[in-house]
Amino acid sequence: MLERHELEAFLILAEELHFGRTAERLRVSTARISQTIAKLERRTGMPLFTRTSRRVELTAVGRQLYEEVRPAWDQIAAAFARAIDTGRGLTGTLRVAFVGAAGGQLLAGAAELFRRRLPDCEVRLREAQMVDLMPWVRDGQVDLALGTFPIDEPDIVTGPVLVSEMRMLAVPSQHPFARRTSVSLDDLARVKLLQLPDTLPVSLREDRTPRATPAGRPIEPGPSASTFNEMLTLIGAGHGAFPVGAQARHYYARPDIAYIPISDAPPLRWGLLWRTDGATVRVHAFAEAAHDLVTSS
Repeated sequence: MLERHELEAFLILAEELHFGRTAERLRVSTARISQTIAKLERRTGMPLFTRTSRRVELTAVGRQLYEEVRPAWDQIAAAFARAIDTGRGLTGTLRVAFVGAAGGQLLAGAAELFRRRLPDCEVRLREAQMVDLMPWVRDGQVDLALGTFPIDEPDIVTGPVLVSEMRMLAVPSQHPFARRTSVSLDDLARVKLLQLPDTLPVSLREDRTPRATPAGRPIEPGPSASTFNEMLTLIGAGHGAFPVGAQARHYYARPDIAYIPISDAPPLRWGLLWRTDGATVRVHAFAEAAHDLVTSS
């Protein structure tokens, strides 16, 4: 069985036809190259090179061996290089999930910038429903996803905040709150809050649909919804209310729903998230592209 260093020494010497230059390229001594070639010649039983004080040439057997080995060696080297590039995230496909129209628009812009920076990488955007987002990330159906924070999970990494927007309360258009210019967090005690699916992290569910107001007044939980459109349908039918981001007014305008600013609520924050064991160069490059996109606009 030939060793890698033996093949490299033979192939480079066949190209350089000079022991000194071959040794320099391989960063070994000239004596080491001579010993390696002598070992190969003992195995073949015939000289591979003719040597004089002035020149080195391939023998007929050496030429045949070079012509047969060189293409195979190039294929092996190319395959190994592709494996390295894929592992480092320089090539391949990146799968990115989003929930909702605004998220899709943001990721489309980030994907365009990412492709300009890494043209050998393909980006596939996938729309996820709320119930599917975390399972898709965890089981590897997508490499990263755009979601709302906070996400406090030991196996999930969150990137920098990309978007912060005002929180608004989505209520039925006939609800008394629909006639107000704003509501407070304590006003949430006067509505039934619809619930996020239990596939989403507890940290996120407690942030979006708390059990009590800042003053300690209990907030009645309503039914849960698996998709955002299902959530809006329940609201429009009078089954409860739900805190949303300000972008919902533009992307989900409906005659049966009113969006009222929550005056004292912290902003709703959006960012990318991915598995801790899935932090490839490709993932980090996309997160950087998304951050650069929003900071330059």
